[in-house]
Amino acid sequence: MNEAMSKWARAVAEAELSEPLPRRWAHSQGVAQRAAEVAGVLGDGAELLASAAVLHDVGYAPRLAMTGFHPLDGARFLRDIHGADGRLVRLVANHSLALLEAEERGLRDVLEAEFPLLDDQRLVDALVYCDMTTTPDGEGTSVEARLAEINVRYGSDSLVGRFIRRASPEIRAAVERVEAALAAQPR
Repeated sequence: MNEAMSKWARAVAEAELSEPLPRRWAHSQGVAQRAAEVAGVLGDGAELLASAAVLHDVGYAPRLAMTGFHPLDGARFLRDIHGADGRLVRLVANHSLALLEAEERGLRDVLEAEFPLLDDQRLVDALVYCDMTTTPDGEGTSVEARLAEINVRYGSDSLVGRFIRRASPEIRAAVERVEAALAAQPR
């Protein structure tokens, strides 16, 4: 991966999100900032994480929302329109335990078939950490506050509410693994 990828990713995300969804764009920028903060624990995966972080919610862009499931819509857009790196596309497709939400939507088989999970748990965890410790306005937060905010915003009985309840233990575990890796870094 190289720095050109993250510059390209930022330009794509900004073009798709900044005007129609400024709050989503603010969140994506905040997630990218978190990615910069954890880059030291990823080594050569840092550039891939930076790119996935800024693009993870691109599928919310109104013109891209084909299925209504933003990880799938965003990944298809990146693959089909931009011919993006396969690992990047798979991270976007599977960010923040998306398979569990896909299951709630009846799309798990589709998501798994088109975009298999990456086998690099460090990268997967890092993107969960970045997304789930960033508010909708792009500020840093705790995982507990973020999970509570999602539950309030969508409602506990909604599809997203059911998903987040199921995913919360794995989200917390991913965040804990990244926090442990960050704490173990030499200062």
